[in-house]
Amino acid sequence: MKTHLLPSILRPSARCRAARACVVAVTVCATLVAAPRASAQMTPAAAPSAQQAGLPPLVDRELFFGNPEISSATLSPDGQYVAFRKPWNGTLNIWVKKIAEPFDRAVRVTAETRRPIPAFFWSRDSKYILFVQDQGGDENFNVYAVNPADPAETGKDVPKARNLTDAKGARAIIYDVPRHNADLIHVGLNDRDPAWHDLYQVRISTGERTLLRKNTERIAGWMFDRAGKLRLALRTAANGDNEILRVTDTAFEQVYSCSVFETCGPIQFHSGNTRVYMTTNRGEPDLERLVLFDPESKKEELVEFDPDNQVDFGQALFSEKTDELVGTVYVGDTMRVYFRDKDYEADYKRITEKLPGMEISFGGSTADERKWMVVASTDTEPGERYIFDRDTKALIKQYAVREKLPRPSLADMTPLRYKSSDGLEIPAYLTVPKGVPAKNLPLVVVPHGGPWGRDTFGYDSMAQFFANRGYAVLQPNFRASTGYGEKFLNAGNNEWGNKMQDDITWGVKHMVSQGVADPKRVAILGGSYGGYATLAGVAFTPDLYAAAVSIVGPSNLMTLLESIPPYWEAGRKMFHMRMGDPTTPDGKKQLERQSPLFAAAKIRTPLLVVQGANDPRVKKAESDQIVVALRNRGFPVEYIVAPDEGHGFARPVNNMAMFAAIEKFLAKHLGGRFQESMPPEVATRLKEITVDPKTVTLTKKTESR
Repeated sequence: MKTHLLPSILRPSARCRAARACVVAVTVCATLVAAPRASAQMTPAAAPSAQQAGLPPLVDRELFFGNPEISSATLSPDGQYVAFRKPWNGTLNIWVKKIAEPFDRAVRVTAETRRPIPAFFWSRDSKYILFVQDQGGDENFNVYAVNPADPAETGKDVPKARNLTDAKGARAIIYDVPRHNADLIHVGLNDRDPAWHDLYQVRISTGERTLLRKNTERIAGWMFDRAGKLRLALRTAANGDNEILRVTDTAFEQVYSCSVFETCGPIQFHSGNTRVYMTTNRGEPDLERLVLFDPESKKEELVEFDPDNQVDFGQALFSEKTDELVGTVYVGDTMRVYFRDKDYEADYKRITEKLPGMEISFGGSTADERKWMVVASTDTEPGERYIFDRDTKALIKQYAVREKLPRPSLADMTPLRYKSSDGLEIPAYLTVPKGVPAKNLPLVVVPHGGPWGRDTFGYDSMAQFFANRGYAVLQPNFRASTGYGEKFLNAGNNEWGNKMQDDITWGVKHMVSQGVADPKRVAILGGSYGGYATLAGVAFTPDLYAAAVSIVGPSNLMTLLESIPPYWEAGRKMFHMRMGDPTTPDGKKQLERQSPLFAAAKIRTPLLVVQGANDPRVKKAESDQIVVALRNRGFPVEYIVAPDEGHGFARPVNNMAMFAAIEKFLAKHLGGRFQESMPPEVATRLKEITVDPKTVTLTKKTESR
């Protein structure tokens, strides 16, 4: 757990990587409708230019953004079954099959029709599948359990999925899945106090809920040891410092802390249950390192840091069977894996030899660890799943994600570096259209969300989509991006719209100076913080961009901070320290100065704004404000609002409509190719969620200047 990311204010939920599925995450990646295939056509206005003549054929946008045929397959702990997601009536649901059966013999065990199931996992005894779901994108997630062996519920064709947390207007967080009792999970619920999660033990078989700790101490997280005993708690102090507390039956004792501008957090207890693995950069080291810490003696032992001394510690790989640390992962320009267990390393090497050039990661294993679910991907391969038998050494392919996507049409992603306005080196990724020279191309800059996150090397559906349309795509990891050390992260403090924006601007300048980009055909597009960077780009550098698309982007940093969800109270001080403090006169002036809304009069770039009406992170008012400000000065602006979405679109029909609009918008202003046709239901939905700016009203007036 990384305490400086608790919580992340603006995650890029509209930008998902197909092969990066997680188990109990509650941030919903966008998934799109599997509609009847429409032929790809170009309007006369998008007829191919001489520069576009070498591009691959136009690929149907549904192949990039529609529902995958199969995704997220995982093995049951007993090795008997495979669970996975597959569309049913256009919505991703959970299906189960025996491990040796073909996928078309699978049985559906859920019947969701409104929103795709974002994440699921098996109980330790392989009896239940647990999944999370919210309503309309409000992020009030509940935890559900379904027994695939149960008979169908009366009047339905699937077993009953029971709501284990059953919290109304509250959010459940899964903290622990104990090994000592497969029928239990430990969850947090904020139904008593919206700002803080009380700790509960929940029995999967019955839904019985037992309160373990009432959270009256501003606890932001809880941690159990390998025997299922509550040992540690995480708390943010009044000054923003991160505290790790030892838990006793009656009290808490602070055993470790780091400042608001440092990172420290526990990962997992050591096999002996006396020490805990932690990541930290407390003190002099710039990069996060892995340590073993003893909460009793408070002694700290260095385990490892990046052998190349380039990036923060990435991920620890543990054996669930032995509790031993078997490997570590670092993410620089690409992923690097280092093994401590020779048997794991030998099997990993066998897999890489059979799948040369692929990035290999694990999608789970059986309880005895004799079978692995292997994920293989590259920048031009969304992801293949294999089962590796460690006894026979057989590697058996299960499926390819987005199997119909034509791999030969996909473009290479290249890591690069460039200098920003103050000389700081900025890591980035560039995707150039296949089949044409990287010269004088229209460019789409896509700043990531967070902002405390980063882009990584690998398949990216949005980058590939835009490249297929003829655009070069630049994805900058601007200062404040995570993974590059404490100094790089803290260089972004109080720099929203300033140096952080310079890092994006100088990326455009670099692309122009290298001859890659046509300076008259540059667009900026982003979601969450990337949406803010989009609005800041057109407000503070009005001559740089020819088009802009803001997806769930905040326009007023004051109102953004005033409206953060109550369960982010633990991070409020951190936001004020890293963004600007609205409670002080100087901080308020700074935040107003950095808010695109107050520079709306300078915007002269065509702008498309996209918003989910139920967004709990970036409220609808953030988009309403900028749309009204532009409308009131007579500047044209396009607006899309989905009434049944939150922070990024999850419903397939909404997402397909959004990308159809974006594609046409960019083609109009940058001259790229676009697919005019779309399924009837998508065309209808696009009309329904397209908002006339004249009809937008504000509940609270905010003057722009």
